[in-house]
Amino acid sequence: MRPIFTIHSGEYLVGTHIEEDFPHLRVWIPSRDTGVDLLVTDSRQNKVASLQVKFSKDYLASSNSSSEMPEIESGGWWKLSADKMASSEADYWVFVLYQFHTRKFDFVVVPPRALLARYERIGAHSNPIQTYFSVTRQARCWETRGLGKADLQLVCSGSYANVARDFTEFLNVWPFAASGA
Repeated sequence: MRPIFTIHSGEYLVGTHIEEDFPHLRVWIPSRDTGVDLLVTDSRQNKVASLQVKFSKDYLASSNSSSEMPEIESGGWWKLSADKMASSEADYWVFVLYQFHTRKFDFVVVPPRALLARYERIGAHSNPIQTYFSVTRQARCWETRGLGKADLQLVCSGSYANVARDFTEFLNVWPFAASGA
């Protein structure tokens, strides 16, 4: 049997999180794929935020890195199109990171053009851009693609410093929630 309508698990997790944590907001699902996965409005539908959702399984659970770097709670990997980021109609891209061992989620909520600017500063020029987000026990979020073992250990110890790779300001922060959408 072929379903006529489905949403993927990342969209479901984001929608559920918003409805549970921000009961004054409403979550809407567009009827066709336009590059916007979810719409979020205030209760009167006066303010709107559009979201593109990206989900990744927890790669730490299936690798040796979790035993080598237990300070990293969640991590995900994505292949992203620079062209899609540049032309995205979504107000925010939401990256969903699953913590395999705790069954909790982290969300990186970032405007697509700010995301693209970060990748340009990092020097990620390939298309598609391959990216890893890693969240530490200290609630810090880093783009860790291409970092060597020494830098990853600095990330884990909390002493790594690279403004372009630091995504902590976008970690579990829903900027549209405070304003109503």
